[in-house]
Amino acid sequence: MMNKRNKFRALIILLGMVAAQPLGASDDWVVSAEIKPDTPYFGITSANGTIGMVSSREPFQCSEVVLSDVYDMFGRGRVSNFLPQVNPVHLEISLDGSRITASKVKDYVQQMDLSDGSFTGKMDFRGHQVSYTYRALRQLPNAVMMEVQITASGKCALRIDNIHSLPASLHDASMTARTLTFHHKPGTRIDLLTTSSLSPTGKVRCVTSSAILTDTVPVHLQPDMDKHLYRIERTMEAGETLSFRVVGALISTAQVSDPLNQAERIVTYTALQDPDELVRRHKEAWRQLWKGDIRIGGDETIQREVRTMLYHLYAFNRTSGSFSPSPMGLSGLGYNGHVFWDTEIFMTPTLQVLNPMMARSNIQYRFDRLSEARRNAASWGYLGAMFPWESADSGAEECPVTSLSGTFQHHVTADVAIAAWNYFRATQDRDWLRETGWPILRETAKFWASRVEEQDGKYHIRNVMAADEWALNVDDDAYTNGAARRNLEYAAAAAKVLGIQAPAEWNTIAGALVQESFEGGVTREHATYDGAEIKQGDVVLLYWPLGLTDGPQALRDLAYYQQKVPKKGTPAMTKCINSIICSREGRTEEALRWFTDSYRPNLRPPFGVMAEFEGGTNPYFLTGAGGALQAIIFGFGGYDLTDEGLVCREQKLPRSWTSLEIIRNRQEN
Repeated sequence: MMNKRNKFRALIILLGMVAAQPLGASDDWVVSAEIKPDTPYFGITSANGTIGMVSSREPFQCSEVVLSDVYDMFGRGRVSNFLPQVNPVHLEISLDGSRITASKVKDYVQQMDLSDGSFTGKMDFRGHQVSYTYRALRQLPNAVMMEVQITASGKCALRIDNIHSLPASLHDASMTARTLTFHHKPGTRIDLLTTSSLSPTGKVRCVTSSAILTDTVPVHLQPDMDKHLYRIERTMEAGETLSFRVVGALISTAQVSDPLNQAERIVTYTALQDPDELVRRHKEAWRQLWKGDIRIGGDETIQREVRTMLYHLYAFNRTSGSFSPSPMGLSGLGYNGHVFWDTEIFMTPTLQVLNPMMARSNIQYRFDRLSEARRNAASWGYLGAMFPWESADSGAEECPVTSLSGTFQHHVTADVAIAAWNYFRATQDRDWLRETGWPILRETAKFWASRVEEQDGKYHIRNVMAADEWALNVDDDAYTNGAARRNLEYAAAAAKVLGIQAPAEWNTIAGALVQESFEGGVTREHATYDGAEIKQGDVVLLYWPLGLTDGPQALRDLAYYQQKVPKKGTPAMTKCINSIICSREGRTEEALRWFTDSYRPNLRPPFGVMAEFEGGTNPYFLTGAGGALQAIIFGFGGYDLTDEGLVCREQKLPRSWTSLEIIRNRQEN
């Protein structure tokens, strides 16, 4: 039996739980919804940069659990994918033989506390009051915890099952249950439920371990080959309140060489911590992240929406090491968990201002795969480094061959270089520039110098997929040429900062890359563009983030191309760029309309999670959130990245906003 210190650790207040808010509450830190069986449901994710736990309508469960860095072939196109994982804190709870389910409860409210990613459910089950909270612990990247509280309205039989169910993505499972006792800590026991399994090709071993912490000895059951559980049964008396917690670990050989022992160590460590201290450290880790914040006065709705965007950006990123998020972050299997240009152009700029250490981690991910990018360039007959359109663990191209993006969408190479230079601009860290930024800038500049074709004193980039992905196998795409130009210029500028002699051809090529225009001055999207509909912004990106067009030109281009993007089916980030153009050029109310239109039609019930498209079913679209946050910082907020550093010029606020604070986290995380 557990010693007295560990017996039913009193969690009557449910550690760190925020009382459920009524619908429409003004607390911009809490997203709350009443849950009914017949209403649409798109889960919100509790994440710590390593583990993502997507909420479910069903109490005590998650609709998806994702572990970052774990890829193998599963599903689409003979390329790597994120893999669904075993949920370590999956519970089924029954009272008097009836399981607590969403269809049987009333007064059911779920909420996410954005301040620390705590997800809570509260409900009435036949007069019994039930609540639960789970967290992906921020200070322990591979640990999760769920706390449950039950107050019985009358005497009843309680059954608690902590279940490990093997998803289709994993196989060859070893399912074990064992009791740990410690010769140096007599009277203490931890009952471990552990599942060790292989990814589809056997490339990765994934391990989930958990312990349900009560003073009742659990019974181990294995109903079938793909599921086992620990069961606790006891009687509750009328008026009795029972509080307990389940701690779990999720880890793989992608993180450590021995995930089996490490998973069980993490569970043991977490089980023997004071729960109040665990939650305090979790909240403190989040408090450090929220030192980078955006605060809007005068519009509570937008403040809450912006808080939700920023929460997801932080929840799906890490502050150290080498990590870059997928367009869907840790909210599920969208885009296979692969890394695209979305990170560098739409997510990282916000982090460069608010939390530079996260931005640094994003760029470190690319630097650590620079050798693979060199091999990729060489395989196509080019010099330098060519980054893949879709990247995963190795940095090799992961785009299915049925998509032409992986073969022709080359602007991603320049996007990586632009992010590297802008990180230096934001931080002015010359040591980092010399060790990390310069190798990226140098090798990508070499790529473009070998990729361009010279004709009549002009340089062309032929046969690419445009940033507008409906433009296939075109020449002189406006954004691709513009991004390549900036890549070459930024590499030359970095060399100058470091006292290195850069090849003179970099600036020569940059100054002579073709940018075509229609009669009347509108920038032509590519050499053969004839006015067709476009999927997403391309030319507008010349203004932001590239800074290659001035205000009058950008407004001229915007007036033309806004008519070419369909009202539905276009991804969220185009309208964010439109907002930046309008706000910087003094059209503030128009900028606000573009800003809200970039995300509000995409919000899905009941928590307002953002899909990629209006009416989409694939939240959470972190790319769209990153773009919208940029519209605030670099549009309304007046910030700009310059070679002299980050500067703030005049704010241009909508009439409905009384104030805007952009708060930078200057602490080294």
